[in-house]
Amino acid sequence: MLQLLILNALLALQLISNSSPSLAETKPDAKHTTLTLPNLPSDHLIRYLNTFPTLKQQLPTNATTRTESRACWGHERNCSAEARFQTPHCPGDHTGWVPSKKEQVETFYYQADFGYIQQQLSELKPQCMPKYLSDSSLECTRYLRFCRGRNLLIDLRDVAKRKERIRYHMDVLSPGQILGHCELNRTRLNAEMDHIGSALQSWGPELRNFDVLPHPVLASGACDLVVDAPTFIMKIDATYNMYHHFCDFFNLYASLFVNQSHPAAFNTDVQILIWETYPYDSPFRDTFKAFSQRPVWTLSDVQGKRVCFRNVVLPLLPRMIFGLFYNTPIIQGCSNSGLFRAFSEFILHRLQIPYNPPLAQRKLRITYLSRRTRYRQVLNEEALLDHLDANEDYVVQLVSYERLSFTDQLAITRNTDILIGMHGAGLTHLLFLPNWACIFELYNCEDPNCYKDLARLRGVHYVTWEEPDLVYPQDEGHHPEGGAHAKFTNYRFDPNEFGRLVAQAAKQVRSHKDFPQTMTQHDEL
Repeated sequence: MLQLLILNALLALQLISNSSPSLAETKPDAKHTTLTLPNLPSDHLIRYLNTFPTLKQQLPTNATTRTESRACWGHERNCSAEARFQTPHCPGDHTGWVPSKKEQVETFYYQADFGYIQQQLSELKPQCMPKYLSDSSLECTRYLRFCRGRNLLIDLRDVAKRKERIRYHMDVLSPGQILGHCELNRTRLNAEMDHIGSALQSWGPELRNFDVLPHPVLASGACDLVVDAPTFIMKIDATYNMYHHFCDFFNLYASLFVNQSHPAAFNTDVQILIWETYPYDSPFRDTFKAFSQRPVWTLSDVQGKRVCFRNVVLPLLPRMIFGLFYNTPIIQGCSNSGLFRAFSEFILHRLQIPYNPPLAQRKLRITYLSRRTRYRQVLNEEALLDHLDANEDYVVQLVSYERLSFTDQLAITRNTDILIGMHGAGLTHLLFLPNWACIFELYNCEDPNCYKDLARLRGVHYVTWEEPDLVYPQDEGHHPEGGAHAKFTNYRFDPNEFGRLVAQAAKQVRSHKDFPQTMTQHDEL
């Protein structure tokens, strides 16, 4: 890691946060080329440079010796397993799932890691072919899960006439309201319409309305607005639920790799357009700053216009069938997706979340998430925390994340060794824990796989309540639509059993290969 930090210092390059139109510029009076590289963690930056060898060759001589690594992400065809960003951890038995251990690892890799990106890249097919450079183009992956195009017109004049607000609608466009000047393969496009059961599974509901314009889009006189910045149009899952909104952010991040055909792939001078007319508001809105330096648009910002996009991306969606994050099928016995770890590091880096090393004498930083909601409160919370405070090896803090800004939340999570909380969207913070950390879902409320699977994907250890006789619900729970439901009540927990499970989590943290095995107060200073 130290060498990687030295690399960044040697490069002495302007970060892309003040991005300019070109990634490699030469000033008229300058003797040397000034490169502009994306603002990425060092380990990511090396892989970015290996993706674009021409750019890498322009590095200063004293920096090139640091970049001879063959490191790659894992979606590249020539990327060896040893050079991948991370190798899945599959110690479990493969019997009954696949014929061999190798196939178990590869299955996980293609389900939930950079192998998924490789599959999307291999599926990209042209749907509308240009004849000339000024023409339009459209290419998509299978089932229209990801698409990108050039010089496309989207007619949003009818949106302004609608009385209802748009969200999750499949009829935003009508035939002929998305246009391009190119040779459309309508048979191929129609063959990819199988996954349009809901708005968030495919771009089929929009692209079934694609038609051909007889003249080049930008010269047609039909554009009321031309968007020069590369634009990501997003159909989002949710805004106030962290678990569901991070389905959106994660798939946007994954789409950067599918779209990584140009060095500007990680540029922040891009436009985000949310495909709904509701005003965008979210406690997690700062996350968009990791992707774009521009204000987020919704359809309300462009409704009533024929909008022409020079470059547009329709990214991977949050509820795709066998998609990423929400509907990821995970083979038994495997964990540690490099794609999920890369996402975590990317967000923390771009949002400049501070990192503090573990405490002296290997004391553990425990963060307990206290709920202020009507249901799933811990009624004997004070007794549980007293039990932890009695242990000198723990430094415990009680927090209510809903009272903090999101970046302040991340600053706590990033510097936590054990995160404890009841089942709920706040546990999505496990994505941003250190590699050695443990998530303790105090009680899963009979939803056993949601955060357990997310922890497997991120690669952090997972613990949950084990003894049903030692958890005491306030009542059977009352679902708003009727019937008993474990998520709609409050709970008490046995303090001794609670302490045992925290000790189990602490043992896992201290035995992790990335957790410092020895640390003194002097080392920390």
